[in-house]
Amino acid sequence: MKKHYIILFLILANLFWAGNYVFGKFVVAEMSPLQLTFSRWLIAVFLLFPIAHWIERPDWKKVWREWKTLLVMSVLGIIAYNFLLYEALRFTTSMNAALVNSINPAVIVLFSALLLKERISLKNSLGLIISLLGVLLVLTKGQLEQIFQLDYNQGDLIMLLAILVWTFYSIIGKKLKTTPPISATAVSVFLGLVILLPFVLMSGIEYQLSQPAVIGLLYIGIFPSVGSFIFWNVSLRHIGAGRAGVFLNLIAVFTAILSLLLGKTITSVQIIGGILVFIGVYLTSQKTNKDAAESSIRKRA
Repeated sequence: MKKHYIILFLILANLFWAGNYVFGKFVVAEMSPLQLTFSRWLIAVFLLFPIAHWIERPDWKKVWREWKTLLVMSVLGIIAYNFLLYEALRFTTSMNAALVNSINPAVIVLFSALLLKERISLKNSLGLIISLLGVLLVLTKGQLEQIFQLDYNQGDLIMLLAILVWTFYSIIGKKLKTTPPISATAVSVFLGLVILLPFVLMSGIEYQLSQPAVIGLLYIGIFPSVGSFIFWNVSLRHIGAGRAGVFLNLIAVFTAILSLLLGKTITSVQIIGGILVFIGVYLTSQKTNKDAAESSIRKRA
């Protein structure tokens, strides 16, 4: 595949994900986070299975043999992360949620080093510190002396918990190297819907949504849930995860642009904090010289 197509796919994936923050803010005003999480994946599941079968041609029996791991990933990535994201959007802005989420790649590197004993260089460590500083600027609205106070926005704190959940989801996902990613997601989504269904039935299923909320729900169920995932995984087949990970910074950029188009304001603290997060994540994603050498050897083998 040509390089410019890969770049286009990565841009589209992150643009769709950014829309999840912006539209999610509107939809969660009319639906509970539980209802929104369930409805989103109910729409997506009818698209994921046929697309996975068409693109990956998986052996579904082998995919379902991994049901225990996929169940854990479903609880973490399909249910918990999305529920926490939409819960956070009830209390904080789309921009803040996107900026806090931008530290996710750095946190994954940190926990991979702690739990999987993966190498972390001095440059990676510096990146983690810079990213953390950027997020703290956003959380404290530029007043770092308030770090040790307890007067934080509830939504920003929930977003930090969502990041932690997604980190464990990503680490566990590394165990499924031989399972086609879209097929694994389709099964995870199905398992998540089965788990969520009793809770949704108890909470009530009568939705009274405005037309903008319906449009937002359809967008979330199709573009971030299906489109982003397909574009992202197609791209990963042609470039490394580290290089692709840098593009995740575009989520906050696109969220800012969409927020401005919708009449929202972006503060200077959010801009400065976002820049620090981007720099930090870039440094964190850099390979060590030893890793680069080993990668080169594997390519020649």
